[in-house]
Amino acid sequence: MTAPSTTPSPLRKEIDATLGFLRERLPKGARPTVGLILGSGLGPFAETFTDKVAIPFGEIPGFAASTVVGHAGNLVYGKKGALEVLAMQGRIHFYEGHDIARVAFPARVLVAAGCARLILTNAAGGIDPTMRPGEIVIIRDHLNLLPVSPLRGPNADDVGPRFPDMTEVYDRELRAVAQKAGAEMGVSLREGIYAALPGPSYETPAEVRMLRTLGAELVGMSTVPESIAAVHMGAKVLGLSCVTNLAAGVTGEKLSHDEVTETARGVRRDFELLLDGILAHLGGAKA
Repeated sequence: MTAPSTTPSPLRKEIDATLGFLRERLPKGARPTVGLILGSGLGPFAETFTDKVAIPFGEIPGFAASTVVGHAGNLVYGKKGALEVLAMQGRIHFYEGHDIARVAFPARVLVAAGCARLILTNAAGGIDPTMRPGEIVIIRDHLNLLPVSPLRGPNADDVGPRFPDMTEVYDRELRAVAQKAGAEMGVSLREGIYAALPGPSYETPAEVRMLRTLGAELVGMSTVPESIAAVHMGAKVLGLSCVTNLAAGVTGEKLSHDEVTETARGVRRDFELLLDGILAHLGGAKA
């Protein structure tokens, strides 16, 4: 019987190289336990951290600079109360021309750095006609309609299993924490199913009807690759969508990225209060 290989996989080597770089740039002894990926217009939340250290994506091995308006493109370490946090101000997307594994790589680094709980936020279109722009929705599940998976190719057995279970991608307990934080704000948060499409064009009305038939209530161009990679590595994931517009054909109005970022900025204070509440609860919980 052949013994398992002790040679690190290429992915493990790349993750470790990035972690080595970050250890040189972050405060000595930094031990982040919660990671955040902040979507369009939501990156300023990281400016509320204390003891901040910001590193541009373009300087970090394995990361790529973001090219999208509303994504500052920094990895920010800091503290929120008792918690040490690593946050991405923006993200990279499949439609920017990156390989899907590269899109998911920053999420892998957050998990490997110690962030056993990962909060993913995004700007999304509302498929459910009862949704309103500015509403915050907890992601209950997703539909991966991207053309490839971040797990495609040889599996890195020293990173995660070949066939990870996806029964509960978005952790039930973290969703309950978000519901509790929302209730403390006086807001009842609904949950919904998020569909990820490649972009960058917005969906057609026919595609939106298809998504509604499939059971989706939200649609966007991110989050799912990061969620899959994080679960592959054993992390617990919470997904939050800011509904910035109703999807094509729901109202008959045309869509624009300016509208997306402007709505996200408008709801930013509520989103920040919600994240503050969630992190306050996590500060007293075990990973």
